[in-house]
Amino acid sequence: MLAIASPGSLVTLAGAALSVIGWVGYATSNPNLSLPTIFYGIPILLGGLALKSSELPPAELLPAQADAVALREEASSKTLRKLVKDVTRWRYGQKAHLESSLEALKLWDEDQPPQLISVAERAVDGRYAVAMRFRCEGVPFARWQEKQDRLGRFFDRGLRAELSEPSSGEVLLELLPAAG
Repeated sequence: MLAIASPGSLVTLAGAALSVIGWVGYATSNPNLSLPTIFYGIPILLGGLALKSSELPPAELLPAQADAVALREEASSKTLRKLVKDVTRWRYGQKAHLESSLEALKLWDEDQPPQLISVAERAVDGRYAVAMRFRCEGVPFARWQEKQDRLGRFFDRGLRAELSEPSSGEVLLELLPAAG
């Protein structure tokens, strides 16, 4: 997603535009134009800059498999659908996606928190599954492996987690339907 399309950017641009219009109105001695646009433009600009300074961009949503799209609407995949929707939207005031979940699982490092890079929807054994790729230099892969049994159950009943290390400093967490 383009960074210019983030809500923080849009609010900042609107505030800047109103402020410029207000200053042009002031310079041309047009008080009907300058007063309201400066009065509203500067606070909107400052609010947009505040949003921009604390924004977390959405994780990349990789193209879904055709059979995963069909399975997405099943009742059993409701929690995973919410998870995908949550991590693929702009967030504000957080260091990383799934921050509270990773803290609860003790997979959090305050200095180098795991960063969600991408999310993929998959179909596994005729059921909906989600794969998430994290960049996590601060949390070793061994600690993720210690929590593997708990990871699937943490997100929803009937899920199991599979972990792999696609490259150094990255973890691929796959939330798959439990066998049976």
